[in-house]
Amino acid sequence: MRTNEGLLDRGIRIILGLVLIGLAVTGRWAPWGWIGVLPLMTGLLGFCGLYQILGIKTCPVQANKRSEM
Repeated sequence: MRTNEGLLDRGIRIILGLVLIGLAVTGRWAPWGWIGVLPLMTGLLGFCGLYQILGIKTCPVQANKRSEM
């Protein structure tokens, strides 16, 4: 899996996931708040399967190290 999420995208996903999980734990928005696990995990991993399917990439382009040799 290659990273396909940029730093801002990952940060938003992590914050959103933590907020949703927090709402589920406090009982304010249970059980739907547990959906927050998905954005939290994708934010921590830096990889989104839906982005992969749609060909979206929000991370900056990394230089190919083989071409530098």
